[in-house]
Amino acid sequence: MRSAEVVELLGRVPVFSTLERSDLERIAQLAVPRSFAPGEVVFREGDASDTLYIVREGRARAIRSHRDGRTITLARFGPGDIFGELALFEDERRSATVEAIEPTSVVAVLGPDMRRLLSEHADISARMVIALGRRLRETNERLSRQSFQTVQSRVAVVLSQLVDQELAHGAAGDVLVTATQADLAQLAGSSRESASRFLAVLERAGVISQGRGRLIVHDAEALKQYVF
Repeated sequence: MRSAEVVELLGRVPVFSTLERSDLERIAQLAVPRSFAPGEVVFREGDASDTLYIVREGRARAIRSHRDGRTITLARFGPGDIFGELALFEDERRSATVEAIEPTSVVAVLGPDMRRLLSEHADISARMVIALGRRLRETNERLSRQSFQTVQSRVAVVLSQLVDQELAHGAAGDVLVTATQADLAQLAGSSRESASRFLAVLERAGVISQGRGRLIVHDAEALKQYVF
């Protein structure tokens, strides 16, 4: 993977959005390409938090397991998304397991290398603090909106976000979303039954069709009408 490609990828990551190109080039020099097969674990909950990852191609998800064997999907990651970013700051334990959903390529940056770069370049640190502050504010605003949304609206938001990810990376027309009803429910903070009822409404309206472990969205604009 060429350095210019890594720089372009880093430039799409919100946490690096305030950095200059020269800053991104410094980070790119630290990046190492890695690939994961479907179902392969990138890291497990409780592992040392020593590396951050930026998705180049493919999809991954963050999950947590309960003692009773249930697994909850916390987040999904696609091209341009970052995960494991706490490695930027300290050697904490991983709070979740991340696994590839499909063939996935990433660039990895060791936390100690990144922290050394930040200590040597105070301007990069300052710009990243600004970007992280924006990200925290956006997260707080999103959580505030969700607290006032109905289950239907929350599921519609999650599904719309997944569709937007696919459209941003070349999908056209009908959009395939590789997510189960349980995944959508967990991401939306609802029960599977409630999410399933709403998805049935969308299917009857012709907005989506459902298959095993995947959804096809036929009308992305109609879907957004359910977001309020």
